[in-house]
Amino acid sequence: MKKKIIALLITLILIVIIIITVIKVSNKTEDNNNLTTIKLAEVTHSVFYAPLYVAIENGYFESEGIEIDLILTSGADKVSAAVLSDTVDVGFAGTESSIYIYAGGETDYLVTFAGLTKRDGQFILARDCSNDFALTDLYGHEILVGRKGGMPAVNFLNAMKNAGINVEEINVNYAIDFASLSGSFIGGIGDYVNLFEPTATTVVNVSDACIVESIGKLSGEVPYTAFYARKSFLEDNEELLKGFTRAINKGLDYVLTHDSIDTANVILPQFPDSALNDIITIIDNYKKYDSWLSTPYITETSFNNLQDMLIANDLLEDYVPYSDLINNLYE
Repeated sequence: MKKKIIALLITLILIVIIIITVIKVSNKTEDNNNLTTIKLAEVTHSVFYAPLYVAIENGYFESEGIEIDLILTSGADKVSAAVLSDTVDVGFAGTESSIYIYAGGETDYLVTFAGLTKRDGQFILARDCSNDFALTDLYGHEILVGRKGGMPAVNFLNAMKNAGINVEEINVNYAIDFASLSGSFIGGIGDYVNLFEPTATTVVNVSDACIVESIGKLSGEVPYTAFYARKSFLEDNEELLKGFTRAINKGLDYVLTHDSIDTANVILPQFPDSALNDIITIIDNYKKYDSWLSTPYITETSFNNLQDMLIANDLLEDYVPYSDLINNLYE
């Protein structure tokens, strides 16, 4: 009799556990169904974009009713193509791609609605670390800078111009795409390479290379990486993208008001192959060079600084209107 009672109690307990589990799963599904998914194409996955990852990890998007489907899409041209083809909803890359598309006559062009970084986040890595580095050491040597016309290459050229360096005396290699820069350099191509973090630190750790200079320090303030969508998508989903922008603003505020250790611990899940101390060091460097905007608002001055660079490098014939291509949703 006792055995039957015990068996009955165990059965009842199991039934209760199953019911509770079903309720939890049901509630979770219901919660997820209340979120609107935004497919977001990011140009690269870098600690440089720490405020974005803070917004994801701290649930700032979820509090705005948004679930982020983050898709790595290497190269700003590929990001813009993904947005134009409706493969994704929002692109996260340099605003130069939206300028090129607008200048090309696209009617449903890309409109930037929020910014994140305000200067270049690249570092120059050298293969020879035996001597103190000077920018004139680039003369007569090959440096890998990514695709011609892309923001990394444009900012490199602008940095050299600001520093009084004649790029005609440098072998600037535009032939290797952004995603292949580190592998090509490790494989023996080039004397120098421009890389973002954490890739730069990874290359240093696995080779004899060293970081010798910051491009962001030498180049001016521009809307370096920002969020954009098709004009029609923004018009149809303005309130949704306002919520997106509020989440980004919270991410920026967190990074700027917390120390690098706190931020590194928050975004560590985004970089499972990176050491915590490396991430802390990288964040320290980006804070040192004032890399992030204080809010997602993009000023006309910074937008025109970008256009100045493009025109100076024969990548744009004439200025395009700020009022058409920038629609700040930050309130």
